[in-house]
This record gives sequence, structure tokens and C-alpha cells, in this order.
Amino acid sequence: MIKEFKTFIAVARDGTFTGAGAQLGLTQSAVSAQIKRLEEYLGVALFDRGARAATLNAHGREMLPQAEELVAMAERMATAGAGHVSGSLRIGAIASVQQDLLVRALGEFRAGYPDVRVRIVPGVSLSLLGQVDAGEVDMALLIRPPFALPPELGWQPLLREEVVLAMPESMPLAPWRELLATQPFIRYDRASFGGRVVDLFLKKQRITVHEAVELDEIEAIANMVRHGLGVGLLPRLRGLNLDGLRLLSLGEAAFHREIGIIGRLPFDAGSVGGKMAECLGRAAAAP
Repeated sequence: MIKEFKTFIAVARDGTFTGAGAQLGLTQSAVSAQIKRLEEYLGVALFDRGARAATLNAHGREMLPQAEELVAMAERMATAGAGHVSGSLRIGAIASVQQDLLVRALGEFRAGYPDVRVRIVPGVSLSLLGQVDAGEVDMALLIRPPFALPPELGWQPLLREEVVLAMPESMPLAPWRELLATQPFIRYDRASFGGRVVDLFLKKQRITVHEAVELDEIEAIANMVRHGLGVGLLPRLRGLNLDGLRLLSLGEAAFHREIGIIGRLPFDAGSVGGKMAECLGRAAAAP
């Protein structure tokens, strides 16, 4: 809860959630979420909230010097242990990066920092973006959002994955456009960032598909295609099981899905987040 105590101190000193957020590089909603978690943890409200200000109540005034002492003690402990990296790291990750990219990166990271506890939080890209913004995870590995990020969040690209047409190996070969127009379509969920990219492609190409199933799991889409339920547009994942599948390039119409890190970038070079970002970058660049 050290992060929440630091946010509490910042709000107490500034008198507003917005001003404290500006100092900490957080949005007003992220500050509010952290204060709510701290109040739930302590079991008491800490502020009298007005339309424009947050004023310490009696509980808050009592807790403030204790919070300052706690944060100072934590910082002294961190300084004393500067030669030994420990702590925890919360990483949000979409399902597809957990299969290969994250495994490779964690192998290197754990070898160098065995005392850092890593928690992987699964989710879809939009949900994970919200968790980064609220401070619930330290970073997230997801598909690049199709809109501008809040100013306090940054994007570090890792992979560009070509989107291809997947068809059953037993299906007679035909042009990709014909297959999309005539075969049942296993759709990448339109509520996901990757699914939006696919939907935009279909509209741009003016192709009407015969939808059979819609879901947000690449391996599941591939498996449905493999078992003859239809065709699908999916990213050419490193490590994807190709048994029973044929992947067709979209030629001049080809497009890509971008995978990267979203967080409060740049990470400090010596922080566990910074070390993990370096490991992810090397894992993405490896053949």
C-alpha cells in the first residue's frame, strides 16, 4: 500500500485530487481509485470531499503523520537495499502474448532478478488499459489502442504481427477474398482492439462475411478453423500451432496488429519495470 499512502500524502498537501495527480503523473480517476482502496484498507474515510477540494477530516489528520513516517521508512529501506533488487511487478497481458513473448522475457528477467515477485493479470486490451490508468497494474502488454492515450501514459512498441487468412488445410485452395465472401467466418471480437482492426479492414475492402462465431482468443479461432467451422483473419503469431491450418497472405491488402507496452513511460532505468521492459524488448527482437 506504499503507493496509496504516497498518493494520500500528495492529496493532503495539495488539497485536490487533480493537483495531486499532476504531481504524481496520474489522472484524477487514478488518484480517486487509489484513495478509495486506501480508505477501504484502513476502514475509515480520510477526506471531506467538496466540488473542487478534498479536505482532511479528523481521521485523515490523525493518519497523515503516520503515513509520512511509513513512506519515509520504506524509502530508507529501499536505499539500504539498493544493491539487492526485490519487490513486486504487476503485468497486465492479453492472452496471445502470454504464450510466447512473455515467457521468453520472464525467463531472462527471473534469471537476473529472482527475488522480484511477478503477477500476471490477464484481460482484453481495453480493460488492461483502464487498469494501467488506475494504477492497478504497473504495465500492460496489449494491442495498440485505436485512439490517443492519456498524456501521462506512453506506448513502447514491441511487435508488428501480419494478419493473415486462416483456412482448414483440407479446404480447397481459393483466393482469400473469395474465401471470406463464401465461407463461414470466425470473427475476431469487435469489442477488442484487434477485432476493430479486422472489422475496419473488411469495411475498407467492402467484403460482407457470413458470421458463424465471434470471440477474442486467437488460439481458439485457429482451433475452430482447424476443425472446419470456417475461415478467420488472425495475426501470424510466433509459436502458433499450424497443424491442420493453411495461412494465406492478403497480398497488397495486408495489414498488421501492433503489440506493445503501455505504462507511465519512460520507466526508470533501474526500476523493476524498466528491467522488464528491456527484457520484453529483447524477447520481441529475438528470432
